[in-house]
Amino acid sequence: MVAKNSIEFECKSLDETKAAVHGLVEPQITEFLSIFGLPPPVASDDKKPSVSASDLTVPIIDFAMPREVIVEKIKEAAEKWGIFQVINHGVPLSVLEEIKDGVVRFHEEDPEVKKSYFSRDFAKTFIYHNNFELYSSSSGNWRDSFGCYMAPNPPNPEEIPHVMSLGGLIFEILSEALVLRSEKLKSMDCMKGLLMLCHYYPPCPQPDLTFGTSKHSDNTFITMLLQDQIGGLQVLHQDCWVDVSPISGALVINIGDFLQLMTNDKLKSAEHRVLANKVGPRISVACFFSSSVIPNATVYGPIKELLSEENPPKYREFTVPEYSKGYIEKGLDGTSHLLNYKI
Repeated sequence: MVAKNSIEFECKSLDETKAAVHGLVEPQITEFLSIFGLPPPVASDDKKPSVSASDLTVPIIDFAMPREVIVEKIKEAAEKWGIFQVINHGVPLSVLEEIKDGVVRFHEEDPEVKKSYFSRDFAKTFIYHNNFELYSSSSGNWRDSFGCYMAPNPPNPEEIPHVMSLGGLIFEILSEALVLRSEKLKSMDCMKGLLMLCHYYPPCPQPDLTFGTSKHSDNTFITMLLQDQIGGLQVLHQDCWVDVSPISGALVINIGDFLQLMTNDKLKSAEHRVLANKVGPRISVACFFSSSVIPNATVYGPIKELLSEENPPKYREFTVPEYSKGYIEKGLDGTSHLLNYKI
């Protein structure tokens, strides 16, 4: 075990370079800093078996099907898996490819240009960093990210119509799956905030000794993810790690902590991780329907229409900034922050 002072020194040293993980790869290192080693809780969790998509398959939902069929399939996926992939969703493939190309261009920009955006102030409109959890978790992840708040005050509203339109449709379908009116979740301000995080996973010299992103669930209502063809995303299902295999043109949707709490455990917040890989870079773009740490006074709790004498509330109420602050402070330690809201 590396001494705590040594870990803090390595974290600060890495931050001071403002070059992030990508800056470690440039000199073609063959070993990495000890802060990226597997921590004991994650290492033990890692012993759960991994299964390929041929054994268990994450649900794939075709939005070209009739709406009532889509509702039933999403209901089953959201309750049993907490994650599913959607195809024929209306977002052009050319737009998805442009987004991924833009992420690569930023992360492979001149280091001096990127340094001006480096920050750990997560309330900023745009920031670049390596691992929000670097100081709060027991180990770092092999990943760089830049984040941008796209709602409620987008830099350019015309840039996000596809995301907001598809997100609105998914919230409608989830409402119908819960036997609520179509507009219920949207009327509860589930679309009030949108944070886009663009991840860059450099090739890793020792992928068996670290993760791209360690086990976690998301502090969101839902997350909409675009991934490239390299793969590495896995979801925990039936006590096994299941590959979320890349499908050209597909988007991955996962239920976040907020909806699990609001539906009183009816819907499942997906626990997932990303494996490190010698091949790379791996690119993914996550659109978090959440206002995260920026001010938002809306109070959320279990939806009253879903409660009864037989199904009393299992969680206390929360605000998104309060939950997100605790989530960030806790870091990705392999446990769910939802446990802190159990009644």
